[in-house]
Amino acid sequence: MASSTGRRTGEYVRQPAGYRAFIPTALSLTPPVKLEGRLAALLSKADTELGRLDGCSEALPNPDLFVAMYVNKEAVLSSRIEGTQSSLTDVLKYQAEVARKPGSPSDVGEVVNYVSALNYGLIRLNELPLSLRLLREIHAKLLHDVRGSERGPGEFRRSQNWLGPAGSTIANAAFVPPPPGEMNEAMWNLEKFIHQAEPSVMPVLIACALVHSQFETIHPFLDGNGRMGRLLITLMLCWRGVLRRPLLYLSLFFAKRRSEYYDRLQAVRDKGDWEGWLEFFLEGVAEVAADARRKATRILELRERNRTRLVSELGGSASLLRLQDYMYENPFLSLRRASRDLGLAYSTVNNLVSVLQSAGVVEETTGQRRNRVFCYTEYVNLLEED
Repeated sequence: MASSTGRRTGEYVRQPAGYRAFIPTALSLTPPVKLEGRLAALLSKADTELGRLDGCSEALPNPDLFVAMYVNKEAVLSSRIEGTQSSLTDVLKYQAEVARKPGSPSDVGEVVNYVSALNYGLIRLNELPLSLRLLREIHAKLLHDVRGSERGPGEFRRSQNWLGPAGSTIANAAFVPPPPGEMNEAMWNLEKFIHQAEPSVMPVLIACALVHSQFETIHPFLDGNGRMGRLLITLMLCWRGVLRRPLLYLSLFFAKRRSEYYDRLQAVRDKGDWEGWLEFFLEGVAEVAADARRKATRILELRERNRTRLVSELGGSASLLRLQDYMYENPFLSLRRASRDLGLAYSTVNNLVSVLQSAGVVEETTGQRRNRVFCYTEYVNLLEED
């Protein structure tokens, strides 16, 4: 028999095996709360900060050089919520092909997969709408050849899952999502809502908040649901054209206030507290967008300061400036890879890096005579601040 939590969000239904699973109510195009008072003020502030961030990205001389670093930071933070230990430096070294050897963190591949999954999803949005098919494709990328790869990558679950501390069972779980049959129906309803909740019908940020909460409640995969739910926020913002580049990532906010994040989601299920969740979500958007804009400004200032030094003190050849910009996307630099990517002779790259090293822009990190790796330390430190 069903036990009511208020059909505003769903109900707990006792299953034949004795446990209670939550069956969510389909989202409505009518917002579950009135957008007035504090909520309206938070929505306005979040919209304003998001618009400023998007405008800031367009003002950057080469914004694509910075997007990759924001994606990497989000990947690290989102994965860390799920228990990974890899740092941003670990990931950057791995991507630079200098850390794929014994001693690398065992979970760095999970973070790298997150980057690949997000980039894949953004590219596919040019060909597909935001849909269940696309979510399954992204999930397959997320779990490819890493922890959880044996748990149905790219497939919605066919068995019951549950949430709780390590070692918990379904009998004492903190939360049990809907069984597979109801889960599939809930996901179809969610896809329908995503397509119908156009900006003319509902503010995009409100739709994003509702979709993220509903996705986490449905928990459609056996593994990777948290990361997929956070990816979904970025994908929706880009798909709806609110952001031209993926520069807003809420994992930093969710990680800093992790307990409250989980409590807010659970309060939606148990108490129908959409107000608390929406306020929390919009507060996060405003805070993270403002922080990202300030960080982008500081990165731009660092770039211009070093370019000015290279031009005024060292002659600043076109190749030298190209190499410096290259290091905003690849702050751990191996000479051989830079030579390949930039189409420059190895000896030329070696000479250019020596100039940057003498100017104090980069430093060698291995202490070896061969296979040396150089780090744009000031830039990495700026990225690692969070």
